[in-house]
Amino acid sequence: MALTFYYGSGSPFAWRVWLALESKGVPYDQKMMSFSAGDLRTPEYMAINPRRKVPAIVDDGFALYESQAIVEYLDERFPDAPRLFPGDLRRRAVIRRMVQEGDQYFGSAMDPLLDQILFSPKEKWDETTIADARARFGKEVARWENIFLGDWLSGDGPTAADFVLYPHIALALRMEKKKPDVDIRGLIGPKFAAWMKRVEALPYLEKTIPPHWKG
Repeated sequence: MALTFYYGSGSPFAWRVWLALESKGVPYDQKMMSFSAGDLRTPEYMAINPRRKVPAIVDDGFALYESQAIVEYLDERFPDAPRLFPGDLRRRAVIRRMVQEGDQYFGSAMDPLLDQILFSPKEKWDETTIADARARFGKEVARWENIFLGDWLSGDGPTAADFVLYPHIALALRMEKKKPDVDIRGLIGPKFAAWMKRVEALPYLEKTIPPHWKG
């Protein structure tokens, strides 16, 4: 029985799971959940994830939510496929650290900008707040120039850490469509930019781009 993957278009947390599934070549059925239609509040979905968020998976009757837990589960459940946490004990620990940094620092630094630009109507934008938030986010982006340990975040080849960071920066760049002068791309250094091109060259990346971004 194929694994079922529940996701929402544009969620960076669901996107990392999608990348993990594709990277490992795991057979899966997709179910896109509509935020606006109330799909996350149905009794059927709440039995899978009572916190009413995406992503979630169901694997042979076993339901699991929280993206970090799902990615680690996939790596252990399908150990013969390319590893998301490869290497020795210390390299795996570094990858887990990077996953946490991606969410706790990079993602959190981006949230004030998202609240202003993507989740508030234009008439409620506060330019001073946006400028301050951009400056703080820029400092976090700059830190990542010195975090890369090779062509990929933890060395050679994509891992769970890369699949966490890329959806975050892709979502940040999405803000330029609504407010071009926010210039997120101008915050990105050369190592970061080169890494993004490597991610974008992965053969399965195009398949995982949020569907509503392609319109």
